[in-house]
Amino acid sequence: MARKRWRACPECDLVVALPALRAGHSASCPRCRRELTYRARMPAERVLAYASAAIVMLLLTLPYPFLTFSLGGMQENIILLDTVTALRQSDWPLLGLLIAMSIIVLPGMYLLAVAYVYGSVASRHYWPGSVWLARAISHIKPWLMTDVFLVGVLISLVKLLTLADIGFGWSFWAFCGYVVLMAKTVSNVDSDWLWFALQDEPAPPTGTQLGEEAWSQHLVGCNICGLLNRPEDIHCRRCARKIRIPGSHSVERTVALLVTAAILYVPANVYIMMSTITVGGVVESTIMGGVVQMLEMGSYLVAAVIFFASIVIPVLKIVVLGWLCYVVRYGQPMSMQRRARWYRVTEFIGRWSMIDVFVVAIMVALIQAGVILSISPGPAAAAFAAVVILTMLAAMSFDPKALWQPARVNTQAQEWIDEKH
Repeated sequence: MARKRWRACPECDLVVALPALRAGHSASCPRCRRELTYRARMPAERVLAYASAAIVMLLLTLPYPFLTFSLGGMQENIILLDTVTALRQSDWPLLGLLIAMSIIVLPGMYLLAVAYVYGSVASRHYWPGSVWLARAISHIKPWLMTDVFLVGVLISLVKLLTLADIGFGWSFWAFCGYVVLMAKTVSNVDSDWLWFALQDEPAPPTGTQLGEEAWSQHLVGCNICGLLNRPEDIHCRRCARKIRIPGSHSVERTVALLVTAAILYVPANVYIMMSTITVGGVVESTIMGGVVQMLEMGSYLVAAVIFFASIVIPVLKIVVLGWLCYVVRYGQPMSMQRRARWYRVTEFIGRWSMIDVFVVAIMVALIQAGVILSISPGPAAAAFAAVVILTMLAAMSFDPKALWQPARVNTQAQEWIDEKH
């Protein structure tokens, strides 16, 4: 049997051999069912085409009107960047920076990196910096929130329909195309195929056995390119990324982040999320107040989206991740597969809580357009954004391998760390 393309499952640590795949087929871990790789037809050309088209759409979203507002005989336009500058001018520059990073800067960097790396692969020539950019792709991916922002825009429009006439500019439709193409790009990026095409693959360390856990063989799978390494190598032999020791302090870091998020979640719900001043008076709404407002307007679907994104998901993520940390330390009678599924749910849903923050950004941008409204963010917006970021970091810091062999993983990892120090 060829000894290339052996992998340690990133969730359960089982060493498996990836089979040769045809286009449209995928390979999953036989124990935890985590998908390990997916083969698209003409992967380099396909991803390069999607990424290039997404870059063009992103550029088209910036200069043209994004939304138009008509109220009291006045009509104004806002461009996409008004959602950033409005928050800065409202004395919330960090929120504005967060919006810019999540919908423009980081997605733009991701697309450029993907286009560059896949262009290198498609040309069959190594371009300088391809390895570094391929590592950056994996780090940027969790922070892409263009689709979440689009849902936030649609919710904000529902809120404004009772106050003004809303129209869509050319930039809005370009942004919709940008979101679709971004999703297609991300779904077709296969890191396993990409690293094999970039750097080929060294054989696994001598003595590696299939069907056994990597850590029991004193091996660690790189969390960037997947290559099996010895812990004493310090850096991956292929991508040069520092090797992450399974279970080492992951529970402590995760708990610290969750506790901080839980503390900030209180002011995020108690304080004002957004203040609206109209000719009828001042309306100050909390997160739950926004849900009630949508129910009173008869927008039950929007109310449900805000409720689940801003109330249910953050609480669920804090509780589930906290419970998983407890399981690792003290154990609980539940199947390993079910624990892994709970972890995947928390990893996937976390970024959708940003919807409410994006809604506030769109609403505040109306002020800059000069419409007869006065809308400003409240302190809850900053606290809630911090909660979302902290819970995402908590999910990233948690090591799912510890769910399968919690006592052994934590003990051996700590022994190795103590030995090195």
